[in-house]
Parts: sequence; C-alpha cells; structure tokens
Amino acid sequence: MEEKSKKCVVLGVTGGIAAYKACELLRLLQKQGADVYVVMTKNAGRFVAPLTFETLSGHPVACDTFERPATWEVEHVALAKRADLFLIAPATANILAKMACGIADDMLSTTVLATRAPVLVAPAMNTGMWENPATQHNLSVLASRGVRIVAPATGHLACGDSGAGKLEDVQVIAQTAMDMLRGRVRDMEGLRVLVTAGPSREALDPVRYITNRSSGKMGYAIARAAQRRGAQVTLLSGPVALECPQGVGLVPFGTTAELLQSASALAPEQDVLIQAAAPADYRAKEIAPQKIKKQSGAPMVLELVENPDVAAALGAAKRPGQVFVGFAAETNDVLEHARGKLARKRLDMIVANDVTRPGAGFDVDTNIVTLVTKEACDELPMMSKDEVADRILDRALALRSAKKAE
Repeated sequence: MEEKSKKCVVLGVTGGIAAYKACELLRLLQKQGADVYVVMTKNAGRFVAPLTFETLSGHPVACDTFERPATWEVEHVALAKRADLFLIAPATANILAKMACGIADDMLSTTVLATRAPVLVAPAMNTGMWENPATQHNLSVLASRGVRIVAPATGHLACGDSGAGKLEDVQVIAQTAMDMLRGRVRDMEGLRVLVTAGPSREALDPVRYITNRSSGKMGYAIARAAQRRGAQVTLLSGPVALECPQGVGLVPFGTTAELLQSASALAPEQDVLIQAAAPADYRAKEIAPQKIKKQSGAPMVLELVENPDVAAALGAAKRPGQVFVGFAAETNDVLEHARGKLARKRLDMIVANDVTRPGAGFDVDTNIVTLVTKEACDELPMMSKDEVADRILDRALALRSAKKAE
C-alpha cells in the first residue's frame, strides 16, 4: 500500500499493565496497511517508554498537551483531524469515564474529544473495576454515541485475580480496527451461523486413535469473522489448540459420529451452515478394549469401516433458504473433486484448496482457495485465513440473497 493511500489510525495507550501489548497491536495494524500515530497518557509512559512507540511507528509520540510540537500546529487538533480511526487499547476505567463525561484534561482525552473519526476502545482492567456499575454505565453511554467496544477477555489477570478484564487478543482488536477502516458493516445481524472446525479422533484402543492434520484455524477464523459481523455463531470444534472466539458458543466433539449428532441437532435452526471440520473418513471396526501390543515383528492388521458422511447428511436435510458451505482439502484434481462434492452433498458452495501448496496446507495462518458454486469458480490469491473467512462469508450472504429473491 502506497504511503499516500494509507489509512491513519491514532492509537491511544493508557496506563495499564497491558500497555506493552499495544506495541504488537501497532505492528499488526502496520502489516495490514495502516499508518499509526500514538498518543500516550503520562501513566502509560511508566509502563512503555514513548521512544518504543516512536521507533515502531516512525512518528513522534504525543504525550504532553503543552509540549511545543515539532511543527507549528495545535497537535491534539491535528491528530484528531488526521485520524481515519481512533483506537484506544488498552483503555482503562479512567479514560472510559473521561470520554463518557466529556472531560479533556490530558493529551489523549483532549484528542479523542476533538476527533470526528470513528472510535474503537479495547478496555483492560481488574475484574471488580470492569464489573462496577459506574464502568458499565460509562460503557453504555459510549456505545449509545457510536463508540465500538471490544470487550475484555476472561482469564488470569496481572493482579492475581481471575475473571473478566483481560485485554482481548490483539489480533482480534487489529482485525476489528481494519474492518472499521474498510467500512465493513455488521451485515450478519440476526443470522444464526453454525461452523464446524478441527479434526475428529477415532479410537483404536484406550491409548491410540486415528486423526488428521487439521488445526481448526480456518473454521475458527470463520466463526470469529461471523461473530464480528453480528451473527449468532455456534462453533462445533474437534480437539484443537485454539481459544474459542469471544461471543461464540462452543460445542466440542471427539468422533465423527459425535460431530454428526451435534450438527444434525443444531442445523435446522441455522441460516448458514459452514462445514470446515475435517472428520475422519474411517474408524476402527472394533475398538480394542486393552492397549494393542507389538506382535514380535508380525504386521498388525486394522480393519476399518467408513464413517457417515457429515456434509452429505446435512445437505440431505437442508431446509429451503438455508445456505450450506463445505470444504474440499485435496492433493490432486482439486476442482474436479470439489465439483463432485458440490453436487453429491447438495452444497451451495464449496471452498477448495490444494493442501500440498506452500501457504495453503495445515497449521499455517494463510490459505489459497477457490470458491466453487454451480455457476462459477473464483480463485483467490494467498491471503490470511481471516481474510479468506470474510470472502467466504461475503459469498454466503450473496447466495442467501439470491435464494430469497427466487
């Protein structure tokens, strides 16, 4: 992205222990093409030196309302006008209270009061402070004025407590900021979306199982994107090393049969089904009751039987108006296999990819996919799985609109 075309994010950093995470947040915003200017409170400078943000951003850091600026301009007004988005992360209870009451007594509160740009805040604080009625009142006031809020996560806090108040993952904050910059609206409000993700595990004995290399990253990215766009999301997840996205309902599964049972129960109430999980095609005909031992060098023979086809079962039960998206992770003849699955499983769209291609396989944060429908094939370049997720949802919404128009 050329310098002149970059969107400007003014990043406000307040005095909380999570201030150090704003450094990573700044870098994530830059990687997605944003030009970032930093405004810090005096207390924030006790946690992270302004020089750190100056070095990372390439711009002077604004801290003192009365400091003589490098150029002859009223600095807080200039920053307020420059911003395409004003992001405060971490946002303490103090800055939220100031914003709600219109108090402007330092550089950050003065600048955010002066801006006409959209404002996004990511609070972080002690659980008691977060749950205090005064803080919740201030948040409701800000929300009523159009301020977007990325609520804190629940977890172990620096003070030793456990509960709500932990700064949300900076990748989530950065993606929300970029969505706002790109004008992405909450276009899935009121929709119910079921996403499946991750592998299944089929036991061989009490110790061993058959599985595959699915990490669940693509399905989790879709669930995260749908929730961000306003949908009510249920995530059916196999065993993965990922945290469930905030605001998403998690239903775990182990075997393919468990996935089918849960998906079949939940599917009738959904508007959009996205089968991104990788259920095992086979399971052991009989599960050994005890750990299988070596046979003194003799080959071990496993008798496997086919698992039920989850996508085919959901497709057969698909109700009118429902949009059903599947996946085809292939190693050869990708489009041929994808078109066959599209027809057999009564899918509205299938997301096909060659998992042998660098950047498109398992356990990576990027993907290279082709969106296949009855009418067209749209090959996408390599992009992050979060970006792919939004492309998939864009197309799913278009398919839903077409169904409603029929």
